[in-house]
Amino acid sequence: MALDKKFIDQFVNVTAYASLASSYLVGKKDKIAADKAAVDVMRSELNKINFKGKIVIGEGELDEAPMLYIGETVGGGKVPELDIAVDPLEGTNFAANNLPGALSVIAITEKNNLFHAPETYMEKISSRVNENGVIDLDFTVKKNISNLSDYLNKNPENLTACILDRPRHKKIIDELEKLKVKIKFITDGDVSGALLVTDEKYNVDIFLGIGGGPEGVLAATALDSFNCGFQARFLFETNEEKFRAKKMGIKDLNKKYELNEIVSGDSIFCATGITSGDLVTGIKIEGNKFISETLVTHKSSNYKKKLKLIKNINDIE
Repeated sequence: MALDKKFIDQFVNVTAYASLASSYLVGKKDKIAADKAAVDVMRSELNKINFKGKIVIGEGELDEAPMLYIGETVGGGKVPELDIAVDPLEGTNFAANNLPGALSVIAITEKNNLFHAPETYMEKISSRVNENGVIDLDFTVKKNISNLSDYLNKNPENLTACILDRPRHKKIIDELEKLKVKIKFITDGDVSGALLVTDEKYNVDIFLGIGGGPEGVLAATALDSFNCGFQARFLFETNEEKFRAKKMGIKDLNKKYELNEIVSGDSIFCATGITSGDLVTGIKIEGNKFISETLVTHKSSNYKKKLKLIKNINDIE
């Protein structure tokens, strides 16, 4: 069953208004306030839409997040029943320090079609290639680069890999450098990092490394619409994380997940820029209007667009 196309504009409004709210705190060195502003408005806007949504990826458990917590019900109706994953402010440091790439992100599927990811680290890999046996989480970096090089008919030195600039990635980075692969480092924001493989204009051939589990699920929703390859595996560091995962229904803690196990059926994905980055431009305010840009996907209609909106600031209650 497909998600009604009417929801596209409604959910774009959700991330656009959340982005506007957060934009007022860009560069103010207060990531908590910037995040709270986005959370408050996102929740308010979701509750104006006629549907019954359940937050499956949100700001945390009930005891640590007063709003948009995992399990919270949002929306102003009883049907359709939808699963919602949110990251009201992806890249809190970007917003706090007025750096490129802060986003407001939401993903929507029908009930039970979106993976309930625990808040833990996730090993992940994405590329434009969606064919078995080319890119795989279980392959070495060398094998993935060799396969990708052959598949795309590019020499390794003409490939670009995107990776979070973290000490934990030293071995991967060393191997990429040895293979003479170009590296695009990102400091935060691995939702947008994973999505840079969706279009050749971004000049990123592969995204890999360890980042947040919830961010992986959000990225997977968009990657699914672009027919890109994505695999992930959770990395549990503590007994508490393992207990929480089992409580969420994850039986095999070492399982490698394919994209269709993370998101299934129809989906809508929206990522609105707060500060301008590779993916989308940030919020611009002109008088009493604001201009936003949102990357939107709707799988069943093959809708993949960057949507520019010009809205009246006073439309937000």
